[in-house]
Amino acid sequence: MDARLKAFERLLNIMDDLRAKCPWDKKQTLESLRYLTIEETYELSDAIMDKNMDEIKKELGDLMLHLVFYSKIGEEQKAFNITDVLNGIAEKLIYRHPHIYSDIEVKDDKEVKDNWEKLKLKEGKKSVLDGVPRSLPPLVKAVRMQEKASGVGFDWEKPEQVWDKVMEELSELQKEVHNDADKNKMKDELGDLFFALVNYSRFLDVNPEDALEHTNRKFLHRFQYLERRAKEDGKSIPDMSLKEMDVYWNEAKENE
Repeated sequence: MDARLKAFERLLNIMDDLRAKCPWDKKQTLESLRYLTIEETYELSDAIMDKNMDEIKKELGDLMLHLVFYSKIGEEQKAFNITDVLNGIAEKLIYRHPHIYSDIEVKDDKEVKDNWEKLKLKEGKKSVLDGVPRSLPPLVKAVRMQEKASGVGFDWEKPEQVWDKVMEELSELQKEVHNDADKNKMKDELGDLFFALVNYSRFLDVNPEDALEHTNRKFLHRFQYLERRAKEDGKSIPDMSLKEMDVYWNEAKENE
């Protein structure tokens, strides 16, 4: 037997044992696992950001367990089983890759993505945006909505146009702030600015989620350096001036 199939069969058999014999595993439901799956997904994301291949392998295993767990519960409820799940995704991949499994030709990856969105509409989706989960974090959701709209031709033509939109939204936000507008108007304009920046990031081929997380980690490293150095010098951060803190901050930047 193929080593991959043997390993997968082993996991399926262990899942059967756990569901039959372990008090905790027997108690789990689709709903109770949902929160744990979200947590595991973020742990995988952390491992990827850290470029820690050993941790990525471990987190993928945890997620694989969850997929098998959901399928086991589906089988118990006579709704679906792991065979249905695997065959379902296999059929979908074949259908949505006509450039591989039929005579359709594509020139690049963008055309593949565009065809993907058009095929989804043929499957009965009422909107190209239906596939964007409502509970996605707003930044990720903005990226996915823009990508999907772009897939059916609703997009800017040049990055310069998007940058002009960014500056337009920034100007509108500043106008509302200077006019002492109410918070709702400021919120609207700030949201428009964020959305425009996400759009611009697509044209730079930079994932805004990755860019922001990189800055988050950079800030974390520098601020913790500031805290550590201040403590070493017997200083208390709340009692320090911003100018004093900037000395340590600049040290952290120089040491990166």
